[in-house]
Amino acid sequence: MDVGSFAAQSHVIVVAGKGGVGKTTMSAALARMAADTGLSVLIVELEGKSGITRAFGLRGDLGYEEMELAGSVRARRITPDDALVEYLEDHGLKRVSKRLAHSGLIDVVATAIPGIRDVLVLGKVKQLERAEVADLIVVDAPATGHAVTFLTSARGMVDAARGGPLRTQAEGVVELLSDPARCRVLLVTVPEELPVSETIETAYTLEDKAGVQLGPVIVNACDPEPVGLDRPAAEVLAAARASGTAEAGAETISPGHLAALDEARLFRLARHEVSAEQVERLLRELPLPHLIVPTLDAPSIGLAETAVLAEALAEAVEALVAEGAP
Repeated sequence: MDVGSFAAQSHVIVVAGKGGVGKTTMSAALARMAADTGLSVLIVELEGKSGITRAFGLRGDLGYEEMELAGSVRARRITPDDALVEYLEDHGLKRVSKRLAHSGLIDVVATAIPGIRDVLVLGKVKQLERAEVADLIVVDAPATGHAVTFLTSARGMVDAARGGPLRTQAEGVVELLSDPARCRVLLVTVPEELPVSETIETAYTLEDKAGVQLGPVIVNACDPEPVGLDRPAAEVLAAARASGTAEAGAETISPGHLAALDEARLFRLARHEVSAEQVERLLRELPLPHLIVPTLDAPSIGLAETAVLAEALAEAVEALVAEGAP
């Protein structure tokens, strides 16, 4: 199975993770990776932020209508209000939906039934998937605190509602989420204690309550293996002087500078040790494949950075394939 086959395993990939772990960035990189294999991709953004557009070098926020980001990658935003208006219009209540929109009562209707907002949004995703609007739909889901509710609301509504169009809608969402050929969930984390703990807890909760198929966990911003930091700076300098390989100006390095270099070296080693420990804990406590993505030394994420991350993701997928992971 190559990268293209991996990306095409499901029609919908829901990307979820704790706030601050790079969930939106990984959604963009995943979409770019899939597009690089020849797939058409639609990114669905749910939280009204501009991270997706910035990741493709564009400005402004997404709207309900699709916009082209780059090549075969398109994106749009879906909100519960928009989904409710469209739902009412699809059920012959266009005039009512317009009145609700103008009167500001949409939010009241959408919150009258617990979970209806999430079901409406996922119902729209299901509609897009059934319409085959793209080879792959990448859903940039809410942060994990809301993601669990987001992905379990439909099942709760099916259990609570005896019949009617809302139950039918919820049943359709449950069918989407529980079919691995149609939908998978990829969790994103960083190699730190709290995000890793939350990822492990979220994974088991989603499997138990939502019945979704979990794909590999994306471990973002991993520290690369330190190279050349095994000896103190003073020892390295002394060896270079003895062998005559010391660079010009090395004689003027003060003890204070050497101490600062050694402090930076120890910090770098300690940081890598913590990162490696958390990756190992994740591997041990959560029996899922992992996609390791190295940290990116960039002040912000734009089109070039997204391309680099997409390549890193592709290499991680190829490594999984070489290891024979599912």
